[in-house]
Amino acid sequence: MESILLGVGVTALAGALATVAGAAEDTESNIGSQGDPNSQVQLAPQMGYIHRIYNKAVSGEPPAYGLWVTIGAGVAWAFMVTGMNPVLAIVIASALAIFVQGAYATTAYLGRTASLNKFEQPVYIDLLKSVTTVTMAHAFVAVFTTVSMCYLLNAALGHPFPLALLGIVWGIALGAAGSATGNPFYGKERQYQSQKFGAGVPISASGNIVRYAEAGQRSSLDNGWFTGKLGGPASGVCFGLIVFLELWRTVLFEEIAGGWGAIIAGVLIILVFMIIDRYVEVWARKNYGPYVKAEEATA
Repeated sequence: MESILLGVGVTALAGALATVAGAAEDTESNIGSQGDPNSQVQLAPQMGYIHRIYNKAVSGEPPAYGLWVTIGAGVAWAFMVTGMNPVLAIVIASALAIFVQGAYATTAYLGRTASLNKFEQPVYIDLLKSVTTVTMAHAFVAVFTTVSMCYLLNAALGHPFPLALLGIVWGIALGAAGSATGNPFYGKERQYQSQKFGAGVPISASGNIVRYAEAGQRSSLDNGWFTGKLGGPASGVCFGLIVFLELWRTVLFEEIAGGWGAIIAGVLIILVFMIIDRYVEVWARKNYGPYVKAEEATA
């Protein structure tokens, strides 16, 4: 009974860490324009739209966060083997991983902008300084909390995977949750172009991203405000639920039916979410429906 209570407590703490990680990850990737609109941001100067939007996308969020979390988890494990305190080891290892992320972001921005030089897209040094450090700060929160969660799984729940392997698995899952959940909510329709949400991307509007905000020229930092309200919390809830439900079913049902209890519980959870998703989809279609043609005003 005590082991179950400990497992439930660790599960709740891991879910809370994952929630923070998801919110920080989505905010970091949106400020760095690593999400969906990055192709339009790259295309804009070629269409004559010079902008101040930072773009550090080289890969998708899942492989990027898989790399950074794995570096943090692997280095933390190496420090702990030498006898270092686990908390201190995770903090230092996460900071080292973020230096890699900062180098990645800097070279991506400079390299991409340099390739657009013939289209007169300048390198904004103030943008490089401000946005890079902001993305590094958010990435540190995401990596630190995810590595801490992996350490809890390994040390408190006795997960058989080594810390670095857990970092690969949960780093990719973190990036996937942020990419799939948070992107549609950070105002990409605003950054993308002046089209109504869901209206698609006509070829004639390619690269016509929004370049001006209420207080002048728009930069990627403006995405942080919107993401902090909607996309970040949504991604945090998504990743937190993934971690919590995954650990919860294992802690409670793994001993039932020789391990099949946890598998059956997982299948039931998937079925429940499929039913909920279908209900929400039908409800949305009934209430909002497809776009209709504008009706002419009658005299």
